[in-house]
Amino acid sequence: MSSYANLLKTRGVGRIMAAQLVARFPFGMLSLAFLLHIERVHGSYGAAGLVLAALSIGQAIAGPLTSRLMGRLGMRPVITGTIAICAIAVSVIALVPMTIPLTMGVAFAAGLTMPPIQPAVRTIYPKMVNSKQLTPLFSLDASAQEIIWVVGPVITTFTATQVGTVEGILLAVAFLVGGGAWFLSSPELGRVRIPRSRKRLGAVLAKPPVLLATIVGFLLVAACAAIEAGVVASFGHGGAEAGIVLAIFAVGSLVGGLALGHVGIGPWALAQRMLIVFAGTAIAAVSLNVWWLAVFLFLAGVGIAPALAVMFSIVSSSVRFSETAEAYGWVGTGQLIGAAVGSALAGFLIDAQGPTGAFVVAAALALVGFLVPLLGRRWHPDLRGRDASPIPDTEPFAAVTS
Repeated sequence: MSSYANLLKTRGVGRIMAAQLVARFPFGMLSLAFLLHIERVHGSYGAAGLVLAALSIGQAIAGPLTSRLMGRLGMRPVITGTIAICAIAVSVIALVPMTIPLTMGVAFAAGLTMPPIQPAVRTIYPKMVNSKQLTPLFSLDASAQEIIWVVGPVITTFTATQVGTVEGILLAVAFLVGGGAWFLSSPELGRVRIPRSRKRLGAVLAKPPVLLATIVGFLLVAACAAIEAGVVASFGHGGAEAGIVLAIFAVGSLVGGLALGHVGIGPWALAQRMLIVFAGTAIAAVSLNVWWLAVFLFLAGVGIAPALAVMFSIVSSSVRFSETAEAYGWVGTGQLIGAAVGSALAGFLIDAQGPTGAFVVAAALALVGFLVPLLGRRWHPDLRGRDASPIPDTEPFAAVTS
């Protein structure tokens, strides 16, 4: 813990980490908020799944495009414009009664304008700390990210069940606008300029570690989203049990991230961490008892933040600085699509088989998430004793200093 405390004393690290965390909170809230809202309005988890599918398609298109656009227009203009449009689209879904096809269209617009905050901050981090601090910073950031993916849904669940689903969505909008403004005020956005990439869009996916991180990130977050939907369906809309179980799930991830943050990243690292997630999820699927789920979802959570930290590190060490924003754009897109697809698949299985179906989906996704890095370990860089910083570009690029 002392090493993380020292890291946070580095100028600007704690501030920008907190700002991006608040700005990205809606990424972990909207899938579940839309699931609950559309199910309440239209009486079908399947209909909610269609809306989430539209959201995921928009995110799939936007992720690498907006990330790459930051190299042309700058981080602040791109992030400001996308926040404004996304906030309007999400608010319309909450406040305006619409048919499912029309709601899908607005959800697509919201996904298309999700602000590229994750690629921006991942690109800034290597310019804020030295090479020895970068991997621990990714570990700390991954642990903090679990507040987005796990605690975010807890807040959404409590708000939607105890106050209302409209309020649950509008709370996400408040985080988006307020956190976005805080992040945009960070001076690092003016000091670091992303070089314009000279390669075609998508070329960075030809790098095996980037593709590996994108696929496994998709599967991991999809499993988490299915778990969240299953927990909510298990305990209904009126009780506190769902929030308690999801909170314990989050604690497991935070504990895992902090405990394993300094463990060396070898070629088996990602598979080992995904095995923890699969084992906990598979055992949790056996019973819907609240304490059974709490114990074994805590175990599953222990692997989540460490797995994300490995993904960030292997991507950073495998690309040039001018490619980092787009690379993290693809990884972020995979995670965001995973959140929507996991919720959608779980929704259809809940309609067909009850809450147990969601946990079966989650276990299947986590199993594939373990097998992919196991079979693709030759693509996994061995970072033990190595610098995880991006590869320097071979030509100079402009840096704004004020």
